[in-house]
Amino acid sequence: MTALDNTPASVTRPLSSLTADEITSARAVLTESGRVVTTTRFVYVGLEEPDKADILAHDAGNGPAPERRARVMMIDMVSGAATDAIVSLTDAAVVSVEDVDAAVGQLPILDAEFEIVAEFLAGEPQWNAALGKRGIDPAKTVAVPLSAGTYDNPNEAGRRIIRSFAFVQEHEKDLPWAHPVDGLCAYVDIINREIVDLVDYRVFDVPAESGNFDTPEVAGPPLEGLKPIEITQPDGPSFTVDGEHVEWTNWSLDISYDQREGLILRKLRFQGRDVMYRASINEMVVPYADPSPNRYWQNYFDTGEYVFGRYANELTLGCDCLGEIYYFDATLADEQGSPRTINNAVCMHEEDYGTLWKHSDIFTGMSEVRRQRRLVISFFTTVGNYDYGFYWYLYLDGTIELEAKLTGVAFTAAYPEEGSDYQSLVAPGLGLPYHQHLFSARLDMTVDGVSNAVEEVEAARIPMGPDNPWGNAFTLARTRIGSEADAARDANAATGRTWHILNTEKTGRMGHHPAYALHAEQTPMLLADPASSIAGRAAFTTRQLWVTRYDATERYAAGDFVNQSALGNGLPAYQQADRPLDGEDIVVWHTFGLTHFPRTEDWPIMPTDYAGFTLKPYNFSDASPVMNVPPTAAKHCHGHGN
Repeated sequence: MTALDNTPASVTRPLSSLTADEITSARAVLTESGRVVTTTRFVYVGLEEPDKADILAHDAGNGPAPERRARVMMIDMVSGAATDAIVSLTDAAVVSVEDVDAAVGQLPILDAEFEIVAEFLAGEPQWNAALGKRGIDPAKTVAVPLSAGTYDNPNEAGRRIIRSFAFVQEHEKDLPWAHPVDGLCAYVDIINREIVDLVDYRVFDVPAESGNFDTPEVAGPPLEGLKPIEITQPDGPSFTVDGEHVEWTNWSLDISYDQREGLILRKLRFQGRDVMYRASINEMVVPYADPSPNRYWQNYFDTGEYVFGRYANELTLGCDCLGEIYYFDATLADEQGSPRTINNAVCMHEEDYGTLWKHSDIFTGMSEVRRQRRLVISFFTTVGNYDYGFYWYLYLDGTIELEAKLTGVAFTAAYPEEGSDYQSLVAPGLGLPYHQHLFSARLDMTVDGVSNAVEEVEAARIPMGPDNPWGNAFTLARTRIGSEADAARDANAATGRTWHILNTEKTGRMGHHPAYALHAEQTPMLLADPASSIAGRAAFTTRQLWVTRYDATERYAAGDFVNQSALGNGLPAYQQADRPLDGEDIVVWHTFGLTHFPRTEDWPIMPTDYAGFTLKPYNFSDASPVMNVPPTAAKHCHGHGN
């Protein structure tokens, strides 16, 4: 196993990730304009992407390189004033600055606010008294700051609110998640350093059993009998890298990284033809099921409220990735607006993936088999208690797959002695609340160009009758989505429903429109009531497919400002214009995820769960694109001798 050099290219492309110099420049421009003071904190700094038409014109040699711009979100930690600025990096000038209306939403939660909440509550008499009546030493607790959601609490209107639970931590290496202090929650105005409400509705015993799975006392003796697995490529990997540009067999693409979305794939082409302009996980939400007075509000948007790209892990060779690895670093802005680097944030490698195709013919005696291989591009991020991996797979046959890996420590609660309809008992007195993980993938499709449309395709049963006397017939039903008014759709596993994104202007050898088919795999809907606050704020979770006309400003399924957001932002608002979609430049948004009813095996460390989707070429090529894949070297196909 080796790690390959990840030296950045000297040339910056129009859509490349922001560089350290550009982040520094953006801060300097805003400082010189008088918009940065000592109490300013930078919540988000990312690339303000040019319009797609300008990029495509430049790529075709028909236009200049678009100027480089940064989008910068800032908050004054004294006044609470929040701003959303666009800075021209090309001209070193402020393009625009807008105040963020608290009625629309707040900026995401800062790391600094974790410390502020902990320090504030540590000195707050109400909080300490509530802990004291439970027999808990406040010095042995940690306060966990959590996004507040949006509810009709009159004393919260216009305020920047964080809700906080307490967990007992016996020593600095003790896993606090094992010891929740339940029945108690502080609602904190983080700007004014004020408790606006203290919910103290019931005293529970604090679960005492250790959850320190990294110790022999909890984990037990090491499992024996596992022999080493070594992945080698004696001639090196099959891909080439130039900065953020990657080429691998019939694939080419660009890789970039964003503080909010994390890994972004750009300009995916297969066999020299356009497939997808941009792909990312633009939003995710974790809604919880417990309606108790101190938990009804638990709904966490890990992308829009916590900016999960900033929490990317530094990946480790041999543990996170196996084989001949190429790492990409991520350069982000810290909360002072200065650049920082996450080393090895993105991992890329090849994997063998079993049989690509095989046939043994009874007439000719021919017997052939080929091995499938895929290019894996991934990152892992840790948001509080949960760890999420996002793995993009590109296959030799043109297939694209996204796999989300969910692991870490499930959020905990005290399990009521009378039982609970909303959590699982996993250890003495310890419960894991029911919840969902719902993701939105934003897929900016360009199948053979920008003139695309979406067809809903599924099996249709044919009733018995003159044309089907034996009752065996079934066929394929297609529904073309004409405009955004019809472009919020549901999955249907019973009919094998897929969605074909096709080029409306081109046809292949047999007259078919080239397409990519989206195969939904794990597709739970939001289980909260349709009239609930979370259903309004996370409307993208109520349908599995949304299609919109391309608009460079529409990047996030739940809207730009998700923290304490108003209801109806994001996809429902984007679709209100009812723009035409047939033969247009379109964006496909796919909702997928898991509903988690925890089991005892999920505690104290959760084995990885999986969710995702697949995009498969459908009449994109005139014949199988993998007939020319060479056979595997013979030494790898022989069995062991006797």
